[in-house]
Amino acid sequence: MVLFPLTISLSEAHELNQAMAAARDGALHGAILDGLAFYPEETFFNYTYEHKRLINPSNIKIVKVDYINQGFNRTYQKTKIQLHIHASAPSVTSKADRNCLGDRINFYARKKICESFETQNLTNSLFNPAYSNKYVFTTADVSWE
Repeated sequence: MVLFPLTISLSEAHELNQAMAAARDGALHGAILDGLAFYPEETFFNYTYEHKRLINPSNIKIVKVDYINQGFNRTYQKTKIQLHIHASAPSVTSKADRNCLGDRINFYARKKICESFETQNLTNSLFNPAYSNKYVFTTADVSWE
């Protein structure tokens, strides 16, 4: 009798830990691609006109990834988790440029969660929101330090 609730609790903790590890991995991947100025063709084309600073390499560091448990969400019938990624990019000072970098970092964090749980078919092309078995994940704007 005691083992059943404990098993459920451990299973949920494991799933959340797995999702957070995937989010960290995805955020790091996104930061590396942003730092190398490696973008999909359409994004690169847009940046050559609107965000010229971003077509050159820069040093981007993921400082930390944390989350806020927003409780059970009736729309998704899952517990909603909002990811909050903190990053640093001293050479990128424009707020608009940082927003672009942050959007790409968040994209890769959500994408990695979906890949980790094989839930790509449950979301849209931006992987927003991202799903695991018991959770739904959204992202807040990246905080720049």
